[in-house]
Amino acid sequence: MAIVGHFIGGKHVAGTSGRTADVYQPMTGEVRGQVALASAAEVRAAVENAKAAQPAWAQTNPQRRARVMMRFLELIQRDNDSIAELLAREHGKTIPDAKGDIQRGVEVVEFAAGIPHLMKGEYTDSAGPGIDIYSMRQPLGVVAGITPFNFPAMIPMWKFAPAIACGNAFILKPSERDPGVPLRLAELMIEAGLPPGILNVVNGDKVAVDAILDNPDIEAVGFVGSTPIAEYVYTRATQHGKRAHCFGGAKNHMIIMPDADMDQAVDAVIGAGYGSAGQRCMAISVAVPVGEATADAFIKKLAPRVEALKIGPSTDMGADFGPLVTKEAVQRVKNYIDVGTQEGAKLVVDGRGFKMQGYEKGFYIGGSLFDNVTKDMRIYKEEIFGPVLATVRAKDFAEGLKLANDHEYGNGVAIFTRDGGVAREFCARVKVGMVGVNTPIPVPLAYYTFGGWKRSGFGDLNQHGPDSVRFYTRTKTVTSRWPATNERGAEFVIPTMK
Repeated sequence: MAIVGHFIGGKHVAGTSGRTADVYQPMTGEVRGQVALASAAEVRAAVENAKAAQPAWAQTNPQRRARVMMRFLELIQRDNDSIAELLAREHGKTIPDAKGDIQRGVEVVEFAAGIPHLMKGEYTDSAGPGIDIYSMRQPLGVVAGITPFNFPAMIPMWKFAPAIACGNAFILKPSERDPGVPLRLAELMIEAGLPPGILNVVNGDKVAVDAILDNPDIEAVGFVGSTPIAEYVYTRATQHGKRAHCFGGAKNHMIIMPDADMDQAVDAVIGAGYGSAGQRCMAISVAVPVGEATADAFIKKLAPRVEALKIGPSTDMGADFGPLVTKEAVQRVKNYIDVGTQEGAKLVVDGRGFKMQGYEKGFYIGGSLFDNVTKDMRIYKEEIFGPVLATVRAKDFAEGLKLANDHEYGNGVAIFTRDGGVAREFCARVKVGMVGVNTPIPVPLAYYTFGGWKRSGFGDLNQHGPDSVRFYTRTKTVTSRWPATNERGAEFVIPTMK
């Protein structure tokens, strides 16, 4: 059985720790291969490689760094079909969904290709008598990203593209569940002209994560995953003096006002709640219809749509969603559905009994829908990360807004309404990082920043957009004076610009 290793110094290297993990094909339940799990020594070797390569890359002018990004975009387009198929087979999402995963990553690479403009500093001529002041942005050095299983193309590109464009070297520790795509992206970056050592991929588990967090030569760490691990990574990284932005879990609400177009709202929640089998940090997992009449109409229209969801193997181009990533993930979702029924929520549609004919060993589960969920229930409080939607009925707008504001997670939220005043008030008052108006998955485009509030995000700066350039660079400000040769005299007061 093939064992996937690491990518260090521009080439594939075998793992030496002796530890491996199985890589599954979720649609069949079969083991595709194994992935090597790096030791701390292997992480150190990758960091040393990156540290040696980074200074020359930082001195490469931004326009030439941008050309590598532009060539990489051409190669992604060339190999789009094969990358999407690899992603679907290792993750389980459908091929069309896999192509969306790739595309949202590509958009950040396109943004990073504008680095000659993005890294420009500021200049003030004659800020004082014979004094000019200017600022410059300089790369940090070696930085790292720890990325999750659910977007094995998008989130690695969100991390490494702006970091590398800014002149840093990058250590990527992707999920060990689907390592194939991150390794393929590293190959394409080398083919695009990236010098060896600037992008290194180290596969591994907690041993590799801790080695990254403790390494003194790594200046910054980005993370995406569950909230407990995000908090752990942020705390340990910052204790070692690193910059860190760490993004965790979510419980994204969709408020449905009485004046909303109900057909549009149901279309939105079906896609946003059940797409990718609910394995998205931006999935809608809580529907909040306002008023009993709105709730009754919503459930009446939604329930048959959930029952009719087409679930299929990843290669089924007509499937609404495919399998979950692991057998353990399926059991976890089933356990949450059990908990919801025990807590008294009404299970309108039960997906636990779904079996995929011809793929009985695959990691499948049907869509489930709860009604009459209350805010004290676990299925409301906790992230399920599966195709399960909880419906919490709100008596009015204020109660719906309060639900979103009081939840410990603050990643994404949406409101569906025809009333511009209500929408504007909601956007102003809701305590959530990303807000959609008649848009169920409010993922900002690449030139804006992505990040949640409260326990969905740790750190002051977000992902992609202008924040990514700020995160991966330091600002240096120069005050320059060229005095005449006959100017003399010491000054003992603090300089001012009178």
